[in-house]
Amino acid sequence: MTETMTDCAAAVGAFFAGAFAELDGWRDDLAGGDPTVRPADLDARVEGLARPALTDSSPLFVGAGFIAAPGYVRGRDIHFAWWLGPQGGNPLLGSSSSATRLDLATRAYADYVRNFRTLEWDQVPQSTNQTHVTGPYVDHLCTCEYIFTLTMPVRIGEDAPMVGVVGADVAVKRLEQVLLPLLLAADGPMLLLNDVGRIVVSTDPTRPVGDMLAGPGHPLTGYNRAACPGVDLVIASPAHPSQT
Repeated sequence: MTETMTDCAAAVGAFFAGAFAELDGWRDDLAGGDPTVRPADLDARVEGLARPALTDSSPLFVGAGFIAAPGYVRGRDIHFAWWLGPQGGNPLLGSSSSATRLDLATRAYADYVRNFRTLEWDQVPQSTNQTHVTGPYVDHLCTCEYIFTLTMPVRIGEDAPMVGVVGADVAVKRLEQVLLPLLLAADGPMLLLNDVGRIVVSTDPTRPVGDMLAGPGHPLTGYNRAACPGVDLVIASPAHPSQT
């Protein structure tokens, strides 16, 4: 079981490492810009990066782009250069066969992003200068899917202030495609959990996705675990299967 857990944890780490490698290339491109930028110029650059990643034969991302810090885009306090992948019966967008631009003005739930500097996906990269994974959570703004949001800071110069974050949304079901075959091959129930004990992927019928794994003193009390490299996620399995 320990070897299986380690293999699963490595697969999760590799999944997110691949996603961040894609975003790192975008960051290098955007970091070569000017201290301030015109909206149309920025949008064209970001669209050229995001659209191919959203429309290939097996896209990793369901949404992607760049969110500018206040003052970076000329004349704008808030600017989202964000694109959504093709949608199949999305309750917000309907169906689409190509990538589309996120229009905040049409979103009923958009008010909370107007102070986005306090939100986790922006605040953590801003304060740590590190990549960050937010979630999983239900995306009420764009896709209505259960997603992770991956972000990394963009700076024009090594010691310069952050001009925004480059990021992408990854559907949990996309991670499930990679991870479930490995979890199902284990001898007992297996879980993928985030850093607060919320279940992301599960092969335990008594532990559904989205639930919190609570226990005395710590959410992982009574569970064996394997940390997923590079992200705050763990693979867990009950030390005594009868507890499930």
